[in-house]
Amino acid sequence: MNDATTPHLLYATSLRLAAVPSAVSCSRMFIRQTLQQWKVPDYIDVAELVVSELVTNAVVATGVTEPKPEWTAVRAEHVLGVQLRIIDTRLYVEVWDRSTDAPVRKHPDDDAEGGRGLVLIEAMTEQWDVYQSEAGGKVVWAELSLAEPPKPPPLPSMPVRVPGRTRPPAGPVEDMASTALMQRVLDGLLNTL
Repeated sequence: MNDATTPHLLYATSLRLAAVPSAVSCSRMFIRQTLQQWKVPDYIDVAELVVSELVTNAVVATGVTEPKPEWTAVRAEHVLGVQLRIIDTRLYVEVWDRSTDAPVRKHPDDDAEGGRGLVLIEAMTEQWDVYQSEAGGKVVWAELSLAEPPKPPPLPSMPVRVPGRTRPPAGPVEDMASTALMQRVLDGLLNTL
């Protein structure tokens, strides 16, 4: 166990997206680009699956679910946040949405077409849970164990660009997402001490 004098490796990056179906593919691209930059490509496939399930749940809970919504249907409250963090040898995939309702793990039968997302996440990760943010909303997170800490990436890295139709509307909900995700980073650091 690390003590207060042992430095911890910390990587963290996040982005905000409009809570629409295309946020799922954008979040997968974000995962792929980030984990390649952080030099942990062996975890891309699992992290992409996890973020796909979590973002889909966030869109269903708080977004516009039409496959190709009119851009005028997207309001300032239709925001979600995606965050990746590494602390030492733990990789966290985190998704914020404005709802405080925790996702419910379903027990689908063999014929069900959906409802397996959290079952998959539970099977592929060390653990998952819900973080209720003081800023509002919730962060659903999943933890993966890395075989070893990543080596520092070359600096500077290219910023992540969000396509225009997936960019979230500016406003208080986007600010809430940013604050909640930063709280999650700070609480994660405090837990390592």
